[in-house]
Amino acid sequence: MRALLASVALLGMTGTARAEDQPPAPIPGSVKALEGCWRGDGEVMGKPVEITLSVKPAALGTALTVDADSRAKADPTDRYAAHLILTGRGPAPKEGPATGVSGFWADSFGGDFTAVGKGEAVPGGFDITYPYPDAAFVNRWRLDGGKLSWSIVARAGGKDAPFAAYALTRAACPAE
Repeated sequence: MRALLASVALLGMTGTARAEDQPPAPIPGSVKALEGCWRGDGEVMGKPVEITLSVKPAALGTALTVDADSRAKADPTDRYAAHLILTGRGPAPKEGPATGVSGFWADSFGGDFTAVGKGEAVPGGFDITYPYPDAAFVNRWRLDGGKLSWSIVARAGGKDAPFAAYALTRAACPAE
């Protein structure tokens, strides 16, 4: 009897999808279009930086990971890195493309600076906002062919203040 109960318990923990499970929210096309590698320049709080992005599918294609690595141009030892996870949000629309975006932000400042964000696809890209105690950081991603712009504003007290802006182009991904 114990063996039977243990087998039933293990079967319940396998995590396999059942027929009644809802399919995962589809990733909007404007988010999927980021897949690949990017290189560019930008400015963070007035400081010129160089940045690279590596964007890869994850979680059986239900998510994308974005690894960002930037260095201050004036001091290459002044580095920053972020790991983002982007997914679809909400049910698949009955008509038209998927629009909802969810995200998770973690970076080189550590665990106290993680955030879960929500956003939407817009013409030419998508916007996603990550709330923090002192401000909400609105990320605007825009793709035009092989050119990507990514801007971030800090929204606090109903006012937007520029935080970061990057201009990137597609680049060859490093060999793994």
